[in-house]
Amino acid sequence: MTSLNVTEMFEEEEVEVKAERTFPDMELAQKAFLLDSPEAGADLEAVKAELLSAIETDAMAPFYEYLCARHGWMVDEALLATMKAANAAEVAALASELKDAEENQGEMEVLDALFATAKFHARIGARADAYTAFDTIIAKPKVSTGKKIDASMHKLRVAIFFNDMDTARKLIESAKKLVEDGGDWDRRNRLKAYEAVYLMVDRDFKGAAALLLEGIATFTCVELCTYEQFIYYAIVTNLLFLDRPALKKKLVDGPEVLSALGNLPPCLATMTTGLYDCEYAAFFASLVGLHESLQRDRYLARHSRFMIREYRILAYAQFLESYKSVMVVTMAKAFGLSAEFLDGELSRFIAGGRLNAKIDKVGGKVETNPPDQRNAQYQAVIKKGDLLLTSVQKLARVIDA
Repeated sequence: MTSLNVTEMFEEEEVEVKAERTFPDMELAQKAFLLDSPEAGADLEAVKAELLSAIETDAMAPFYEYLCARHGWMVDEALLATMKAANAAEVAALASELKDAEENQGEMEVLDALFATAKFHARIGARADAYTAFDTIIAKPKVSTGKKIDASMHKLRVAIFFNDMDTARKLIESAKKLVEDGGDWDRRNRLKAYEAVYLMVDRDFKGAAALLLEGIATFTCVELCTYEQFIYYAIVTNLLFLDRPALKKKLVDGPEVLSALGNLPPCLATMTTGLYDCEYAAFFASLVGLHESLQRDRYLARHSRFMIREYRILAYAQFLESYKSVMVVTMAKAFGLSAEFLDGELSRFIAGGRLNAKIDKVGGKVETNPPDQRNAQYQAVIKKGDLLLTSVQKLARVIDA
């Protein structure tokens, strides 16, 4: 075989890999979100045109009807009729393949036909039909645990696509049980990525941060998001919880993070290094860009104000750890803020119990009030001791009975 033929063979294999698609296409869900969020600053007409082009290409009649009803669009009856006809023809062909597999072939062929039907409904945006089709696979006897996990994650992706988080939560719980029974390494890691997305939407950022950080080096879940998006989520969540040594090792100097930063909003690099290097003015300036970025993300937009507030509290707390007292003017200069604004913001956070400090208005300074760790540990021991005694008493009553 000549070198030219070898090159052509590799090119053909690459084309085949690129042609592999997964459904539903999560990028379409992101575009649909932008249409719902004019504050995100997207070109809505361009986004709509891209959505309609993708809908027509994949004959997504149910998804087209869903968007028309949601946004009050005038329905293109000719386009809808064409897509429905194409869908009906494909349904008939899939039903014929399934019947042939059931009558003339083996269990594997039947399972393949069932997956093809379910993926078709996921592709066109028929949520209820996709749920039913994947449930058929999950409930089918003699289906391996791995295939049941695959069907569960396919259904889970449909739920996330339509922001059906109640269904997503139930699917994650059931899929985790299946993984414990017999899931392989790849399925286990991919499920963690799905769970991380669910936890972000549910505002459990600490749980999401741990899963995202764990998955950086082993990410394979490209059907859910790109690797760059995964790194983005890992950074914005873990910044809230990592201590300084872990922040340095995992994010500031993390090779995977560094390799992806060039394709991410510039504010992320500034935030990460700014927090670690105590460059608070740069850190605060980067929050403007981060807020704009969060507003454009379908998972995090609803939490953008909360997250920006938590970043501010984090920076204030880190700064104050180094002082017993500091002048408000000095602190304001370090953060690039006015003294009046800083005074008002610190007052709110202190009153809310988020910062362990107090403001001396006469002296114009902030005095830190570090928590009493020994007293806190004592109270925790007392609380756990009470719980243990209650459990022992309940056990004693059961034994006596």
